[in-house]
Amino acid sequence: MNDPLDDYQTALAQGYLPIREVARSTGVNPVTLRAWERRYGLVVPHRTPKGHRLYSREHVARIQAILTWLNRGVAVSQVKELLDSRTPPSPPSGNDWDELQQDLLRAIARQAERQLDDGFNRALAVYPPHTLCAQLLLPMLGELDRRWQGSQIGNQLERVFFYSWLRSKLGTRLYHSNRQQQAAPLLLVNASAQPLEPGLWLCAWLASSAGCPVEVFDWPLPASELALAIDNIGPRALLLYSSQALDSQQLRRDLPRLLAASPIPLLLAGPAVAIHHDDLLALNGLHLSADPLAALAQLQTLDLLGGHHHE
Repeated sequence: MNDPLDDYQTALAQGYLPIREVARSTGVNPVTLRAWERRYGLVVPHRTPKGHRLYSREHVARIQAILTWLNRGVAVSQVKELLDSRTPPSPPSGNDWDELQQDLLRAIARQAERQLDDGFNRALAVYPPHTLCAQLLLPMLGELDRRWQGSQIGNQLERVFFYSWLRSKLGTRLYHSNRQQQAAPLLLVNASAQPLEPGLWLCAWLASSAGCPVEVFDWPLPASELALAIDNIGPRALLLYSSQALDSQQLRRDLPRLLAASPIPLLLAGPAVAIHHDDLLALNGLHLSADPLAALAQLQTLDLLGGHHHE
């Protein structure tokens, strides 16, 4: 009797999944899945005679277990031992993440773009965006914010360098991802006075990595022109991001008007949510998220990700 894996279509009919379907369902892109296989032996899929990777339900469950460990701060190099161990693991040290963060912080201090790029690319090859955001980028942004509190010379240079690099790096990835999408985009708009808003770009990157096309306006718009943008672009939802306090006009007039007139879901994310928490709770229909990871979870809860939304 022939092995069903000898025939690609038969294997799919019996429940095996191709790599792109596994990437879509788990949020781990194909490049990372292949790196996990080749470098660490974490998930070794079946192969057809023609070399197609096929994943069983057990493989998918193992990927979810890997993600659980990664989201607890375990380095990818340590995960296989934890998965295969029959004894309770000791708490992870987190030193690998600390070391990587320190390498990137040194690159930012020297405006060493190639060093920063190489370090991020190495991490991106083996960690999914959600994990990188949770374990590296958000903690690093917090550390940078603390470092930049004073008036020390060089602080603004570091900020402009890093924010410019982040927008360029993530913007390139968004562009290529959008080129493969046909559905209505998620519209993300900077609602703060700070240009190059890093939290906005992290929100966009996480949504894009989950299969959602995105359109990013890294500049505030008046409410009337936001309404015009919604009419012209036809997005699936509007996400406003602000790391700063909203002004009284935004809070008292613009947001209520948008909520009343908008035909699509409206979300607000970023530190502004904590700053104006009580006032914002009074705005019925406004979805609130404290940071990019919470925004991603909110978008998933509202079923706003993936490619099923049409113009």
